[in-house]
Amino acid sequence: MKQFFFLSALSVAMSLFATPAKGASHDVDIKKPDGTILKGTYFAAGKSGPGALLFHQSNRTRKSWDDVARQLAAAGINVLTVDTDPNKTRKQRWPRELDAAFEYLVSQSGVKRDVVGIGGAGVIGVEDSVETARLHPAEVKSLVLLSGETESLDFLRQASQLPELFVVADDDEYPPIVEAMELLYVTASNPGRKFVHYSASHEAPWLWYEPFDIGKVPAKGGHGTDMFKPHPELPGIIVDWFVTTLIKTPGHALANTVASASVINQIQMPGGVAQVTQQLIEARRKDPDAQLFPEITVSTIGQDHMRAGEPKAAIDVLKLVQLAYAESADANETLAEAYLADGQKELARQHAEKALAILDSHRLPASSWTDTEQYRGEIRRGAEKVLKQLRVGS
Repeated sequence: MKQFFFLSALSVAMSLFATPAKGASHDVDIKKPDGTILKGTYFAAGKSGPGALLFHQSNRTRKSWDDVARQLAAAGINVLTVDTDPNKTRKQRWPRELDAAFEYLVSQSGVKRDVVGIGGAGVIGVEDSVETARLHPAEVKSLVLLSGETESLDFLRQASQLPELFVVADDDEYPPIVEAMELLYVTASNPGRKFVHYSASHEAPWLWYEPFDIGKVPAKGGHGTDMFKPHPELPGIIVDWFVTTLIKTPGHALANTVASASVINQIQMPGGVAQVTQQLIEARRKDPDAQLFPEITVSTIGQDHMRAGEPKAAIDVLKLVQLAYAESADANETLAEAYLADGQKELARQHAEKALAILDSHRLPASSWTDTEQYRGEIRRGAEKVLKQLRVGS
């Protein structure tokens, strides 16, 4: 019995050593190829899951990410924060320093090396984040960029598969950061990218450059991770973004109306529906889960045609919505109404019945944008009304 107890205890001890406890953190030394040491802190999720690498701004250290890192670890994401030297040039940091941090993260037990998120604050942190994503395009599935800029605009323009969260505040102490972040946002091409902009009555005055002569510019809470204090909801926004793009739907975020503006405008132009339909088909060949626009936004365009007494135009748009969101009860029910208005009874019946089947399965949400019981009830009433009208008219 004593021997069994000893072996059991040894087994438990080895298991705990192999898989760090959830939320546990410890400081680490990361050796770079030149033999110098990069200081970091590793936050273990305690189970197999994605990884996240977080870079700080020039006037802060890795500690500024601690709260977010703990929340990410609690949510199942293993996190590495690192201290980089803002006084080093890009040539001195890239790619050795960035690769050393990245390789340390993905080498840890339980980290899914092909599902990694990168976050950065300030000019240095943002540039290091984008460069790391450029160096590891197959592994990096999500970016979070706070108050910075980058020379790699071409990469953001071409990386249509990479969802990005951009955050900036008007009272940032290092203008013109707002304009720089807006440039990053409009350059990026992922339809799920998101822009969080904290407004103020006016932008802060220019005093000095961020990466140089730290101390010349008083910190007032508007830059990078300093925004966490005046905007306490921001860490939660970041955590939710990484949970969505690394755990729930790796490499994907819900298509955003503003981010999809060019596609939405194209849909409303003559011949635009056919063009976007072809774009979606081509995008799906590369990525079966690709989305080019939000369901509800384009559905509203179709419903506007219905309200204007243009059922054929409505059908064209709503067929595109149903193609993009085939398993949405909402998309099928709305298309059923359009077919009924146009006298296409069999197609109206098919889509009304599909809407009800999706609702009855309780396997899928009612739509991509909401799944409340109230809205499920509205969809059901709409589909049943279509079928009732078909029975009366038969």
